[in-house]
Amino acid sequence: MFNKLVTQTHSLSKASAIKKNKLKSRKTTRAAVVSAITAFPLVWCSQVLSAELSGQIVDKQGNAIANAKVSLKGLDKSQLTDAKGYFIFNDISAGTFELHTSAKNFSHNSLIVKVENQNISNLSVSLLPSVIEVIDVKGSVLHASAIESALPVNVISGDELKLKQASTLGETLKNEVGVHSSYYGPVASSPIIRGLDGPRVLITQNGLDAGDASRLGADHAVAAETSTAQQVEVLRGPATLFYGSGAIGGVVNVVDNRVPTSNETIADWMLQYNDVSNEQQAAVNLQAGFDNWAFHGDAFWRESKDYKLAGEAELDDHDDHEAHDDEHEEEHSERLANSASKSNGFTLGSSYLFDQGFVGFSYGNMTREYGIPGHTHGEHEEEHDEHEAHEEHEEEHEEEHGVYAKMNQDRLQMLSELKFENTFISKLATKLAYTDYSHEEIDDGEVGTRFDNETFEARADIYHKAMNDWQGAWTLHYKQSDFSAQGAEAFTPPSLTQNIAAAWLEEKHVGQVLIQLGARIEHVMIDIDGYEFEHGHEDDHHEHEEEHLTLSDQSFTPLSASVGLVWDYQSGYNIGASAAISQRAPSAGELFAFGPHIGANTYEVGAMFEVEQEGEELHVELSDHEPNVETSFNLDLTWRKFSGDFGFVLSAFYNQIDDYYYQQDTGFVFHDEHGHGEEEHVDEEHTEESSGLPVMQYVQSDAQLYGFEAEVAYQISDEFKVTVLGDYIRAKLTDVQDGENDNLPRIPPLRFAGLLNYQGEQFDGELSLSHYFEQDDIAKLETTTEAYTMFDAHLNYYIDGIGDDLVLYIKGQNLLNENARVHSSFLKNVAPLPARSFSVGIRGSF
Repeated sequence: MFNKLVTQTHSLSKASAIKKNKLKSRKTTRAAVVSAITAFPLVWCSQVLSAELSGQIVDKQGNAIANAKVSLKGLDKSQLTDAKGYFIFNDISAGTFELHTSAKNFSHNSLIVKVENQNISNLSVSLLPSVIEVIDVKGSVLHASAIESALPVNVISGDELKLKQASTLGETLKNEVGVHSSYYGPVASSPIIRGLDGPRVLITQNGLDAGDASRLGADHAVAAETSTAQQVEVLRGPATLFYGSGAIGGVVNVVDNRVPTSNETIADWMLQYNDVSNEQQAAVNLQAGFDNWAFHGDAFWRESKDYKLAGEAELDDHDDHEAHDDEHEEEHSERLANSASKSNGFTLGSSYLFDQGFVGFSYGNMTREYGIPGHTHGEHEEEHDEHEAHEEHEEEHEEEHGVYAKMNQDRLQMLSELKFENTFISKLATKLAYTDYSHEEIDDGEVGTRFDNETFEARADIYHKAMNDWQGAWTLHYKQSDFSAQGAEAFTPPSLTQNIAAAWLEEKHVGQVLIQLGARIEHVMIDIDGYEFEHGHEDDHHEHEEEHLTLSDQSFTPLSASVGLVWDYQSGYNIGASAAISQRAPSAGELFAFGPHIGANTYEVGAMFEVEQEGEELHVELSDHEPNVETSFNLDLTWRKFSGDFGFVLSAFYNQIDDYYYQQDTGFVFHDEHGHGEEEHVDEEHTEESSGLPVMQYVQSDAQLYGFEAEVAYQISDEFKVTVLGDYIRAKLTDVQDGENDNLPRIPPLRFAGLLNYQGEQFDGELSLSHYFEQDDIAKLETTTEAYTMFDAHLNYYIDGIGDDLVLYIKGQNLLNENARVHSSFLKNVAPLPARSFSVGIRGSF
């Protein structure tokens, strides 16, 4: 007997009890599935060439469950139950398979079935109700929900994704347990997973690298759009080994239907307006087909102005500042200069479908133009809402004289699946993508720097039939990234990075225990073709001289392995444990950066260099130390209750990282007022008064990260559910001398939140209260961030009779009008969170 679970840890906005008549009308858009595995014996029979497998899915009272998804994982077959809960699989070859069942508001069930030589019929599979909503992961070959995985997994989909969808990926995911946002204003925020971000968190689209420059700097927008996505997944643990060493901190996989796998006619659309930035947006998804052909099209458009603030943009420590804000709050509201943005995109795709699988292609284009907050020519001005003409004049001025970015991406993608019967290899899934990305940073109307990234990626996942009850797959993976930066602020040299890798993932049920194993070997080559930096300095006679620093190619061979266990020790409960060793090769930016980064407002120096002070001058030389791979030793323990009206997921983690790359503030600033490089040392007391760029150098040190994540949910009644959640991360260096500051920079603070959900016949809604504690575990030259509380609400009204689902909705955010600052943001001193805001919208499907 065994019982395995699949609980989505972070589904916070949906109530678990939905009336039957509403379930029927919303089944298209409510894609989330709640799951668990109950105890059943093995089913035996004797050998024929093919057999029939059939049965019924019921709840614990014996009532039929319609539209439950039933899958035969060993054969990669799936179907939905009919109105009476029945399913039937024909032409099943002999072998051992996992019959996996999931249905909304119920736990998943896994039943091991051994087919030999007769039909198996009249199976009765009973599902337990679950208070915690569960959504299947599409980006993993293993069981990868928060219950079936040894490590927690976040998935948001359907209505929940539409509700949480924001202009950036980081803001969309920031309320998920264990996930925070880098918050580079509303224009370029990226997700932070358990304190790790940048090159340690891989952003993928349908399992392939997004191919942008968002891992290089916090000011670079992620080239993935959530308004046209089906679901967003945050993966940790063994599943990340299929993605590469850049996923040492996790994978954020944006799943869309740009390469369709069905010719079913589906359409959904959305219109929304937000008052805090006068944001307007629209999105549409279409799918149709005939015979063996399927077609897909989607498009989105979004435009916003500078957003309103609850107080001053610049951090002010004067005691009378808050009182002054309160006195004039009703009269006027300051806006954050240079925070406006425009974006649009579209995708066209088509697939050919056949009995053994599909093959499909897509082309997508995305453009974004956005201001970079914190970079303006002049002081912030207070703007009155009623003066529209003045507002438009300011926006034109900012576009002309401020710093802003233009991003463009073209992406070609090919996906295919080919299924095999009566062979050892059961499925071959191939993925190809070519991405042409550009990002321009524009100052005073002139292009200061242009970043280009041309990426090609190919991946083949080879699934095998069960071997002694082991199920899994191999992957062969190749990725090439041709990156260049040109212009005055080209802070990294052109580089060609190639990754070649192979990985192997397996899992097996042994009694009540699910075992998950994974391993990966990778070879990373960074070719910079003998690039030379011209480093300027002054000699003893104050004459400017150029010094040439010649860089050499680098190569690394990261190795990773993991083992995970999920023990269903009691019906409705389990314990997950994981141990992993993961290595990561440094990125070209971490190694070779050398110059001013205008978007991040820093002067960056890579780990291949040494920075020394000579008198009052900063001197840079090539380092004698060879760069090392990062090596992470991770332990994770999770306890879960997943059935009934009360449930919880409690996790603790410990991560020791040797040779951790991070940006260390050297205490120097860089000035370039006379047309050449001039560096000066600035002590800690005068850093804030300096008008130059702080010099940040990538260095390696041993680090330690540990913390906890918790979610507790209780279904009070059919209509009401309450959820409490929280997370905490402690991150510090472990090889510093006694008395020195050992804190890592920009680590999110302790956070707790409470949510109350209501689900009625025509209405549903949510109230949420989140408290972020003060962060005073700060790095050198970092400042403390004050605590703040965010109060949000939303209300949906469902209209029957128009398509499958028509919803009018309103969202209120920061209803307490807090002037809150995000500690993990590079811009926390100049770009607080938006003021109180309201969004109204309408969305539908047919």
